[in-house]
Amino acid sequence: MRHKTAMLYGLSLLGGLILWELIAAQFSRVVLSPPTAVAKHLYAHMITLELPRLLWASLGHTTLGYLLAVAVAVPLGFLMGRSERAFAMFDPIVNALYSIPTIAFVPFLVIWFGLFFSARTALVFIMCVFDILVTVSAGARNVERNLIDVGRAFGAGRWDLFRKVLLPASLPFLFTALRIGMVRAVIAMITAELFFAAVNLGKYMQAAQNRFDSAGLLAVLTILAVVGLLAQEGLKALEARLLPWHVRD
Repeated sequence: MRHKTAMLYGLSLLGGLILWELIAAQFSRVVLSPPTAVAKHLYAHMITLELPRLLWASLGHTTLGYLLAVAVAVPLGFLMGRSERAFAMFDPIVNALYSIPTIAFVPFLVIWFGLFFSARTALVFIMCVFDILVTVSAGARNVERNLIDVGRAFGAGRWDLFRKVLLPASLPFLFTALRIGMVRAVIAMITAELFFAAVNLGKYMQAAQNRFDSAGLLAVLTILAVVGLLAQEGLKALEARLLPWHVRD
């Protein structure tokens, strides 16, 4: 079954590349470069370590912003999910802030944090925290009441209930939240570098844009797609190891 899934996975990627090549053949390379041209660009700039260095620098604020979002959203999500009082207090605020487009916060972040590392980290945090929070809260609220009652019947205290009942039952939602947050973090990574002081991959994209170099632009997008895909697959593998009863083979 796993071999069949891997084969379908590979065929999906191959089909996407073939479709991209066919569509790009209808346009000038200034408008849309084919995957072969993007692959050549990636190879040339990977060999010199230019793109790996820029990616490594970009991952700094991305990782920090994501971890801060997880540190805030996960405990607050569990609190909102299990406490009606906390839910009633925080849910209107969370929904109101969640409905605001993230880009609308950029002018405030410039005022509060400037244009550099702190501002980029803050934007990643804002773009991740609400998605993680809402999903974790839904997972905590979704835990069946009878599971809590059984735990209490066996004399479990609050900590034991959380550790042995609530957390295991919420793990599918928690992993979903982490995966959604990871995707948002990758999006925020390049958004922050384009909207604030242009640095790293954002600066590389702006330079490619000024040269009308679509291969350079698509090379960065390909890197972002690969980073996001690898992060997703890593979390899915961890989920399959920790939750074998939940993940279908």
